[in-house]
Amino acid sequence: MTFIDLRSDTVTKPGPAMRAAMAAAEVGDDVYAEDPTVRDLEEYVADLFGQPFALFTPTGVMANQLAVRLTVPAGGELVLDADAHIVAHEDGAAAAQGGVQTRTTLSPRGLLDPADLARLIRVGNPYTVGTDLVAVEQTHNRGGGSVYPLERLTAIRELVSGYGLPLHCDGARIWNAHVATGTPLRTYGALFDSLGVCLSKGLGAPAGSVLMMPAEYEAEARRMRHRMGGGMRQAGILAAGGRYALEHHVERLAEDHEHARELAVLLRDAGFAVVDPETNIVLVELGERQPDAAAVAERCRAEGVLVSAFGPRLVRLVTHMDVDAAGCARAASAIAQAAKG
Repeated sequence: MTFIDLRSDTVTKPGPAMRAAMAAAEVGDDVYAEDPTVRDLEEYVADLFGQPFALFTPTGVMANQLAVRLTVPAGGELVLDADAHIVAHEDGAAAAQGGVQTRTTLSPRGLLDPADLARLIRVGNPYTVGTDLVAVEQTHNRGGGSVYPLERLTAIRELVSGYGLPLHCDGARIWNAHVATGTPLRTYGALFDSLGVCLSKGLGAPAGSVLMMPAEYEAEARRMRHRMGGGMRQAGILAAGGRYALEHHVERLAEDHEHARELAVLLRDAGFAVVDPETNIVLVELGERQPDAAAVAERCRAEGVLVSAFGPRLVRLVTHMDVDAAGCARAASAIAQAAKG
């Protein structure tokens, strides 16, 4: 059986051209910062966003956690949305590894409101924990690929700067926001003190993320990456896949967004409540008389369609380069059948 896999945009497989680029990559030992392909990727990404320093990491989780650990001391506080990836999908790493506590609020579609954020930020004193870092997620995964409007990000930047605090962006899918809104990458880059971007979500690379930070963090970032187990050797093979993805797969994300809109229409026509997709993530809300999300996902699997149970009555579908319009139509049909009582 050929599966239509819409569980995530991380399930894509590198095509022949990307594999050729990876096979031909010039490599060195990246722990010694001597892999030329890795250095080229880091410099390329830093330039895209107008940032001074970039570091290649195996995963987006590591990129986020490096940013947190380098700016928040043990016992310090990170403020962010309650459904942010750093809180919901990184296994409590900030607390378990860094002794960092989080202060959160639930936000519509995961997008922090500056007024709510102003109430969350605390100025520390000997008797009160103070905020050390604020983080946003662009696009927001659990928000259904929702996009922070530039005006709201600018307001958050101004608020955070007024407290003398750094602002981090989990930009795993910032490429989708860039394509959906036309906002230049350098405009995004200028808003954040640290920014992590993913190469294996949507862009089709097999692995890898890039963290950008002020240049003065470079030595400690490399040391902490090694401490976390992220010191790779001939990592240029992976970096070459990421560089190829950036050169060939960014603008085509518009196709994924269009497929998500088409999928949403099909599901809505079938009677489902669907959150309007802004990018490539479709959230489907199941009714009380329908099977729960886990049962729907299992029934879909039996029909060759893979989706994620994202909550008791919430199904998530993520469009990507390995699923075309016909595949999305097949998925919508499978979900409609699976949701019958």
